[in-house]
Amino acid sequence: MDRQELLRGLPKVDRLMDGELAGLTNEYPRQQVLSELRDLREEINSGQGHERDLTAEAIRDRVAAGLARASLPYYRRVINATGVILHTGLGRAPLAPEAAEAVAELAVHPQRVEIDLESGDRGGRDRGCAELMRELTGCEDATVVNNNAAATLVILAAVARGRRVLVSRGELVEIGGSYRIPDIMRESGAVLAEVGTTNRTHLRDFEQAIDDQTGLILKVHTSNYRVVGFTAEVDIRALVGVGRKRGVPVVYDLGSGCMVDLAARGRVGDESVQELIAAGVDLVCFSGDKLLGGPQAGIIAGKTEAVDACRRHPLFRATRPGRLVYTALEATLRLYRGGDDVALARIPALRRLTAPAAELEDAAESWAAELARIPGLEVEAVSCASQAGSGSLPTHELPSWGVSLAPSWCSLDSLAAELRRGEPAILARTHDERLIFDLRTLDPDELEAIRERLATLASEPSES
Repeated sequence: MDRQELLRGLPKVDRLMDGELAGLTNEYPRQQVLSELRDLREEINSGQGHERDLTAEAIRDRVAAGLARASLPYYRRVINATGVILHTGLGRAPLAPEAAEAVAELAVHPQRVEIDLESGDRGGRDRGCAELMRELTGCEDATVVNNNAAATLVILAAVARGRRVLVSRGELVEIGGSYRIPDIMRESGAVLAEVGTTNRTHLRDFEQAIDDQTGLILKVHTSNYRVVGFTAEVDIRALVGVGRKRGVPVVYDLGSGCMVDLAARGRVGDESVQELIAAGVDLVCFSGDKLLGGPQAGIIAGKTEAVDACRRHPLFRATRPGRLVYTALEATLRLYRGGDDVALARIPALRRLTAPAAELEDAAESWAAELARIPGLEVEAVSCASQAGSGSLPTHELPSWGVSLAPSWCSLDSLAAELRRGEPAILARTHDERLIFDLRTLDPDELEAIRERLATLASEPSES
């Protein structure tokens, strides 16, 4: 049967709207129902329709399914089985329960933001987070903007506008979304002064580059790459030393700010925020939604004079976050008060980052045995490698375990698509003609949700 015959076989629109689809117009706007019918016609016209779909009942079911999908919010839950802990496409760090509860409680009420409840006067909206940062890191002061890119921009504009900023050539990074240090430098009004070479920069390069037009020494974390081989970079303490000697502020754009001892948990990591503050940097900036495990934010911490300069700059107001970001960030920071063990247990990103591979292996073996009961599914527990993601701990793979599977009732691409399109969406990764579900990024309740979805799809192979 050709396409024109298929199209002619469709029941009349008026009949469908007054008959089989009448119930749907009570739930959805009539125009939406008509739009779904047009989409079905276009599907057939493009060669994707099937004769078995042309009954009025089948059309009703397909239109109802399309309307249900269209009614889902764009920003909705996804089960992350990819093994990338801080997945940029999936919102990076999930909030700790305490942070989520704080947001849910305050989102529907007025809340204290810029009011000093003791005096009744107007106060600073970043005060609650700043006090916790002082307590936790030893910094003199801190403030918050909407992400770390904004933090870098505000610092450069507030501290070094019109002046030379010394940066190692090996640290002129580009990260996702075409964010480039030279571009941010130009937009801030600061003047980029490259020192050293791509692979080797020495302290003497900075010493020789400092002049009376130098406003800042900037060290940038190489978030998404590492330069290896014949290399040299200058330690932040050495930069602080020369900065103090020559009267030039030193800033560290850390990217992912860690505040727990990862080495004690068998993880290779960068220096913590606390260590950098102790080293004497004038400012350090980092993300709230990476290794800190909180909401998207850019945190600026360090010397009082430098932080105040950032607060006074016009860009600060343009880049400051909304009230619920402060709420979630404060709740996250409060968890660090209990020490590393509490933070690692309660903050999802840290818990997943430090989960022992042996525990994941046991869980993978048990889950694989459950999935093997689903007809038409070839299942195996496998060792694999996870990543921190979002430029955190670049080049460091995390030994992990997952479940590898392949269906007999449909192609691997079809299964992956069905899992993505369901509610909630499920994302895994493909390797060697199999889907891999990495347990490092999955919670127990999510394992059961995936099992149920796979069982449903296996029982309806014609729909997959």
